[in-house]
This record gives sequence, structure tokens and C-alpha cells, in this order.
Amino acid sequence: MVATVAEVEIPAVEFALSQSFSELGGLACEIERVVAHGDDRLMPFVWVRSDENTRNEVETILKEDPSVETIELLADVGDEWLYQMEWIDQIETLIQIIVREEGTVLAAMGDGREWHLRIIFSDQDGLSRTYDYCDKNGLTLDILNIYQLEESRQGRFGLTDEQQDTLTLAYEAGYYNVPRNATANDLADELGVSHQAVSERLRRGHGSLVENALILGQGANDPDKK
Repeated sequence: MVATVAEVEIPAVEFALSQSFSELGGLACEIERVVAHGDDRLMPFVWVRSDENTRNEVETILKEDPSVETIELLADVGDEWLYQMEWIDQIETLIQIIVREEGTVLAAMGDGREWHLRIIFSDQDGLSRTYDYCDKNGLTLDILNIYQLEESRQGRFGLTDEQQDTLTLAYEAGYYNVPRNATANDLADELGVSHQAVSERLRRGHGSLVENALILGQGANDPDKK
């Protein structure tokens, strides 16, 4: 059994908070964590921000959203707010993934157009059953990318073996300390490669970490990555 990671896209109108997205300009959400609450409810922790509305305006609309049963503010960091919500409507896709297939949402971001999710299933059959379920029930699940966790050690962060080895060595050697305890030349000597090779691995590795840990919508197995 090999774990399968999939990046998928779901139209905002078929997912939670669709009414809030339609009423609030510039609203964007990022799911921090999702907890199943029975077979028909989910309790996600959601970071919310809006370029055009105050927190009070956002909360008023969220409380009126038919997909939201309850909402509780957990943190206010100025231009972004963390809420624990209880979702009860328009979450069939996520219920299928989390409850029935025991999947885990690794990352999810949504706006007024669509939600992008990165999900891990215990095997590819779980993803196939989820896709079939959505298809039969008139739900849209666009699969953007699929990869197996056994494919090298790239995992969900899109790193090649060389990039992961270099980043790990850099961290352990104190390359990221302030002040630095190791230079790129030190890393190159330890790895037996050129300074240019180390710089390239670090640059590409940092780019992959940012893309795959913070940004959704492009797969971890981009053929242009070396």
C-alpha cells in the first residue's frame, strides 16, 4: 500500500463558504486543520482575510453563511483572523475524503473562484473512489496532479533527493544561523560538489518548499524542477 498525494480543485460555488465569497470582495481563506465531527459535519480551523472588509463585516457575513453552523474567533493578527468553524452544508466532497476514505487535507486555500486542496490518501484507490463519488453526485473535482510518496523522497514538498540532502546538511551545519556557522563553500566541500551546484540546489530547494508548503495550484512533480 502506497500513500497517494493529490492536488485538486473544487469550484467555490460547490464548496463551503460560497455565499461568503460571493458577498465579500477580496475574501480569501486557508484551512489550517480539519476535524471530522460525525458523518455530516466538519470542524475546520480557517485563516480568513479580506482586502475590502473589516473583521466585523466578515464575521457578520460568515455567521449568515448557510454552510456555517458555528464560528469562533481564535486569533486576530491584524490583517488576518483564525476561526474555528462548524461546516454543515456543501461539504459532500470533503466528507467523502476525510470520513469515508480517511484522507487528510495537507493544505487548502480558497477564494471566490475555487478551492485548491492538497490531500493524502492511504492509496490511489481512495482517490479514485472519491472522484467517482463526486462524478456520480454532480460534484466537480478537477485533479491537477497526483504523485506517490514512494517516488524518491520528494513527498509533499517537491524536493529531489539532492535538494533534500543539501537543505538538511545546511540546517545541521548552521548555514541558516545568524551569524552563519557554515558557508556554501563548506557545504560544497562536505558534499563533494561545486559551490555553484550547492547554490543551485539551495535556490531550487527553497523555491520548492515555498511553492509546495505555502502555495497551491501547481504540482510537486513539475518536470522543470531539477
